[in-house]
This record gives sequence, structure tokens and C-alpha cells, in this order.
Amino acid sequence: MTRTGAQILWECLEQEGVTHVFGYPGGAILPAYDALKFSKIHHVLVRHEQGATHMADGYARASGRVGVAVATSGPGATNMVTGIATAMLDSSPIVCITGQVGSKLIGSDAFQETDITGITLPITKHNYLVTRADELARTMREAFYVARSGRPGPVLVDITKDAQQALCEFDWEAAKPQLPGYRPDLSPAPKEYEKALELIHNSKRPVILLGHGAIVSGAIREVRDLAERAGIPVALTLLGLGALPASHPLNLGMMGMHGEAWVNHTIQEADLLIALGMRFDDRVTGNLKTYAPNAKKIHVEIDPCEINKNVKVDVALVGDLREVLHAMLPKIESIDRSDWLDLIDRLKGDSAVRDIQNLPDSGHLYAAHVINDLWREARGSNTVVVTDVGQHQMWEAQYYKHEEPRSLITSGGLGTMGFALPAAIGVKVARPEAEVWVVVGDGGFQMTMCELATLVQENLKINIAIINNGFLGMVRQWQEFFYERNYQATPLLNPDFAKIAGAYGIRNATVTQRSQVVPAVQSARQHDGPVLINFQVEQEDTVYPMVAAGAALHEMIRRPSPIVETAADE
Repeated sequence: MTRTGAQILWECLEQEGVTHVFGYPGGAILPAYDALKFSKIHHVLVRHEQGATHMADGYARASGRVGVAVATSGPGATNMVTGIATAMLDSSPIVCITGQVGSKLIGSDAFQETDITGITLPITKHNYLVTRADELARTMREAFYVARSGRPGPVLVDITKDAQQALCEFDWEAAKPQLPGYRPDLSPAPKEYEKALELIHNSKRPVILLGHGAIVSGAIREVRDLAERAGIPVALTLLGLGALPASHPLNLGMMGMHGEAWVNHTIQEADLLIALGMRFDDRVTGNLKTYAPNAKKIHVEIDPCEINKNVKVDVALVGDLREVLHAMLPKIESIDRSDWLDLIDRLKGDSAVRDIQNLPDSGHLYAAHVINDLWREARGSNTVVVTDVGQHQMWEAQYYKHEEPRSLITSGGLGTMGFALPAAIGVKVARPEAEVWVVVGDGGFQMTMCELATLVQENLKINIAIINNGFLGMVRQWQEFFYERNYQATPLLNPDFAKIAGAYGIRNATVTQRSQVVPAVQSARQHDGPVLINFQVEQEDTVYPMVAAGAALHEMIRRPSPIVETAADE
């Protein structure tokens, strides 16, 4: 079959099972857009290329499939960089396709020429520059294989304009990837299993540290079996929330900088940490010199580069988490750890109850009110919450109880403001049957609110909750604690978000009182189109607890006593 490179591109995507791509056209990618007329793939026109990468990312996280974003050369490609880095740090499988100037012009500083493969080398799992049409099929097959295999991640394919226009023979089967030097499927040695089992069976105070890898691996049932069989409590990372139901009796909650106080104390008291699909990020460990000083450590991780990178471990099981647990579970003994669990209950004390339903309504509206009420209304349904980054993100993690994997989509490693709205569009495209809520701050929302147009154009039912406190909230909190309340550059002069939504034809409401929250949420859920709710919340509310940078995990800043009439507690 003779095809142009542009036609081959779309045929390869179809063969990979792609049904939607998110993109923005331009000169160097125009041949590909012209050939789109031969394809059944639906193209979602974004308003900014960063939005395209976040949409592909949200699509991938919600579905487990590879998301695809398309842009032109130069500024189109460089606008993708933030989204690519976001996907890289959170191990999200996306393929970004960019146009490039003609091969004879490369290196001449031609109009809209940028060395995007050089720029993205540190933030992609792999990238390619394609200069010939007959290289395209093999490259696309390799790109998808690399993106989804092993530890998933972003791959960029840069295609020159003449490679898109040239004719060549297309043979899908002959283009099967041949990557002898790339072997992501690793298996631990038998002696490592024996060491791990010995540590687990001899421990008195073990804790499972559960991360995003459990969701990526599909190891949800295996993790639960391990915890229940061995009687081991489970602490979760931000991206791990939902990997074990929040209601499960062994689920301690979120660990780390803004994790539950008793969870951090439990980790510091443990004699064994079993890290499953997590990477000991600095937001989880605090000061490494004082981190879990009396604990042996087992690390199950598919990426060997993460082993001993931040925390030295006693046993490393390098491989796919689900496969590793399959091998271990038949040999796990049932152990009574009631004394350890009773100690953890005592550590929790009254702070274990993070329930604000009965908090007196004093006329102040707090972000935690909004999120807790949203959880009460949406729980039990097929709901996905997509958050941005900041205070609202931490309150969501604390006050919304996630029972299912892939029910929280958020930017963890890079902490990308502007992520939520475009990522939610990708989520809704991937899972049209799901109820999708965007929980976003007033700062982050303004970074990508142009994607409201994409939302309306695609006729997607997404609900948006803006937690509007008139500040860059988390930065303001740091200024309060560590910079003597010198609020430089954090107060925001915001537009009327409800009117902006109205300009796009989106139903909208503004909420200023606690009594208005539930009716607004109920109305949004019942409406058959998108809804934006502007929640004007208390301005100087604070996320507690907090582990300061450089502090030990147990050295948390706690809410001052007596507890005033704020929504959050410890």
C-alpha cells in the first residue's frame, strides 16, 4: 500500500486503538491535518498546546490507555513542554506528535524551527526525529510500545514536513518494534523474595506505603490481599489515593507534607516499611536523615533507577508490582498485629474524625466545607475528581474519600498549575459515562481557562468548582508561616468567574454561604451541560498539618489550640 507519511501517521494511530487526539494545527503539521480527512479519529481542537498535553495526560490516567497530543513546530511544540514534564514525573503514557520544518532546513533557524527533541530529552522517556516517510510506521509503533511498557511515560515524535508529504510503501506488520536493548520487564531474584518474606514475617510494626504504581500496574486486589492477610496498615501517597478504599479499616490515609498527623507518626514508629509502587518523593519523606529511623525497608518498583535513589532500602524487588505480589502472596503468613493497630488508633485520637458536616455555620465558607459537601453528594457514583495544584488540592485529598482507583486525577510530581481543566476534558473523553468534577483554585484556573471553549465545543458535561480565596493560596500559606505574612505577589485581582462562564454559554453560580453549597452541587449534577460554580471561600484559611521543608516527618505544624471555627482539622 502506497501512502503519504501523513496518511501513515493516522493509520498507525488507528492500529494502536486511538480514537481521539488533542491538538492545534500549524504550518509544519498541516500535511498531517490534511490527511485527517481519511481517518475516523476524532480531533479535539484545543485553545493552547499545553492544554492538549494535559488532555492527553488526563485521558491516559483515567483510562490506562495512551493519550495523544498534536502540535506544530516551534512555539506549538515548546508550548507542550510543561504538559510533557507533568506526564513524565507522574508516569503517564502519552505520545506527543509535532511537526518540524523540512529536513533540508533543519539547523538553518528557519521560520518556527526549534530543536524540540533536544529540548524535551530530559523530560521524555524517549523521543524521535523522523525525516523520512518510510521511518514513520516503525517509529510510531515503537513510540506507543515505549510509552506504555515498563514504567509508563511520555514519548515525543517530531516529523519533518517533507516526511509527512513523501510517498512510501506502508506495511504495518513489517514495522513491528525491534528493541533488543530495551527490556523493561524485570523479575526479582528468588533470594530477594526470601529476604522480603523474612522481614515481613518478623516485623512487629510494619506499614505499607502505597503509591501510584499500584494503580498503573492494576495491582489493586493484590495489595488489598497482602494488607488483609498480613494485617498491615496502609499509608497512601497523593497519587495513590483510591488504590485502597478510604473506608477500608487498614487504610490510614495520606502521608507526607500535608498528610494525616497520625500517619506520619505511624511511619516514624514503624519497624518495617513496604514501599509499593512509590518513589520516596521528598514531599513524602521529609528530612531523609530522620526518616523512619528504626525501620527496615522493602521497595517494590518497576523502575530500577528509583531503587536507593532517595532512601536506601534493605530489599529491592524490581519488577511489575502485580506480578511481584502474585509471586509473594501464596507465601504470606497470617499474623495477628492487633497490638500495633491498637497503638495506631491511640495515635489517631480525636483527630481521626475529619468530618465537618456538623460544624456550626458561623457565616464563613471554608474550602473544606465545599469539598466535604461535594463528596457527600457525589459519593457512591462513578465520579472522577480532577484537581489543580495548591491548597484546594490538599483539602480535596483530606476531605474527599476516594473509594476507587482512578477517581482522583491530579498533578503530583511537577505540581502544575493549570492542569485541572484541560485534564478533566481528557478524562471525560476517555470515560464519557463518568461524572467529572474539576476542583481548581482561582490562580490555576486562570492559567488554562481558555479551554472552556474546548469544553463547550465538544459538548462535554463537566462540573467546575472554583475554590476562590483571592490568593495564590499555598504560596500565601508559606508566606504566613515563614516570611512574616509578607504577602508579596500572592493577592489576586480576579475577574467575575461566573460571568466568564456565561460568556461561553456555561451555566454558572456564585456561592458565598455554607447553606448554598449543597443546592449548588445538586443543581450542577442535575443539569445536562457544563456548570461552573464560583465558591468564594475564606481567604486566609490554612492546610493543617504541614511538614516544613527540611523538617522531620513527625515535626508537623499543627492547628493552633483552641481550634477556631475553621473547617480543617488535623
